[in-house]
Amino acid sequence: MSVKNIEIAGLRPVKAIVIGASAGGVEALLKIFADLKPGYALPIIVVLHIPDERRSQLASVFEQRLLIPVKEVLDKQPITPGTLYFAAPGYHVSVENDFSFSLSREDRVHHSRPSIDYLFESAADVYQHALAAILLTGANQDGAQGLDTVKQLGGLTVIQDPDEACISTMPLAALERCQPDGILPLKGIARLLVELERIECH
Repeated sequence: MSVKNIEIAGLRPVKAIVIGASAGGVEALLKIFADLKPGYALPIIVVLHIPDERRSQLASVFEQRLLIPVKEVLDKQPITPGTLYFAAPGYHVSVENDFSFSLSREDRVHHSRPSIDYLFESAADVYQHALAAILLTGANQDGAQGLDTVKQLGGLTVIQDPDEACISTMPLAALERCQPDGILPLKGIARLLVELERIECH
């Protein structure tokens, strides 16, 4: 298998998708979510670095443009299939064993709260091999360790092609730590999201 390929060998069903992004992330996320149809079955949980002091408009911005439900993560909220969740600024998001969210104000990771590593590692612990983790454009190291944890626990790992990324620091940092299952352009990641849902539903 060529990892720099849209066709990832041996795709298997997953129960959840986690995505991390930083600088350039809004545009990247809009592109990869554009093909999601009403009734999309998998939960998607996103950490996108934005300044703490700004009240996040992410959920409302994406809700206006997408055909699936979009919510901002709330503490103790159950994870509902077919919903796109955005981490709120200023809080780490973790996935609990009862498939609910937990928010915390613990120290920043790579200067970030919410941290991609925090989400990826907790979701990997809960979902194990039934998790897909995707790391997109960004200007720091956040997400590299988390993606490696997902890989070690048997989950599917994908990074945005660094040659295409708005800022390649984040995907390149992940590449230094682990060999992901796929290195895809945004179009390929969009197709992967559709394909993962198709596999899960059949």
